[in-house]
Amino acid sequence: MNILYNSDNYYVVEYPAQHGYELVDKRTQRGTFFQGDVADRFAQSMRNAVSENASVEHVDEFLGNFDVLMNLPLVYH
Repeated sequence: MNILYNSDNYYVVEYPAQHGYELVDKRTQRGTFFQGDVADRFAQSMRNAVSENASVEHVDEFLGNFDVLMNLPLVYH
């Protein structure tokens, strides 16, 4: 598990063994998990967004585009 991004609003965690990424909206306490080809496309899109502008505001805006997919409630275990 590797934390790739952590702001007041979102965090992104990479799970290399599962070839996946977890994206969580801290405000709504909901998230989603990308795996396989979708995970690859998400990672590339995130790299592109960061290379454009690495500010927290810009990256949070990029991640906000995935809000509709974050429908899994956070469960602490």
